[in-house]
Amino acid sequence: MVIHPFNKGKIMAKLTKNEKLVLDKIENGKMYTLAEASGLVKEITTTKFNASVDLDVRLGVDPRKANQMVRGVVSLPHGTGKKIRVLALVTPDKEDEAKAAGADYAGLDEYVEKIKGGWMEMDVIITMPPCMGKVGPLGRILGPRGLMPNPKSGTVTMEVGKAVEDVKKGKIDFKVDKFGIIHAAIGKVDFTADKIAENAAELLGTILKLKPSSAKGTYVKSIYLSSTMSQSIQIDPKSIDV
Repeated sequence: MVIHPFNKGKIMAKLTKNEKLVLDKIENGKMYTLAEASGLVKEITTTKFNASVDLDVRLGVDPRKANQMVRGVVSLPHGTGKKIRVLALVTPDKEDEAKAAGADYAGLDEYVEKIKGGWMEMDVIITMPPCMGKVGPLGRILGPRGLMPNPKSGTVTMEVGKAVEDVKKGKIDFKVDKFGIIHAAIGKVDFTADKIAENAAELLGTILKLKPSSAKGTYVKSIYLSSTMSQSIQIDPKSIDV
């Protein structure tokens, strides 16, 4: 009888070949440096598709308190590796600017109606302050999907072209969840280990700069790196040099 190492308490007849590979690569209970983890995550990923690489950071904050909410934006130096579909909800005079910067869709009334009808073929929405009267009512649809434009994330701005370019180049926004954890996709497993590490370091550095003055005790409690369907690799917070 073998207790399955990836599903605690579940009894399995034997481990698969891929699970044995992971067990051979990762030392139980060990915390790795960011550089080590960035190389290791490539080695333990066995999916046949180009999996995403995710970073999970558990913070010592209470997200229920407004003065301890950690939220921000970061431009990853090597992008996310994902094709980001951008919808620019803008006035007619800004449509050409948005399209020239790489927006996949640009317009206003037509797309507002399409969204009301259930259309969701976008990953990021960028709009302008003058358009919020029409975009605001979409909050009940876009909010739960994390698509609602927000000035704090740079997606409500008059600099439409720059905002589109930033998103296309790898700008992401992040926010601590109700459990005090920040989840973010920082690349793909076909990135080099150095690129994974540099993207992770950029995000971690931004998170450190956003430490609330009201947060007491240990700010970064744990850091884990993983890819789609892979085991998580724990990173030693003390090893982070950002």
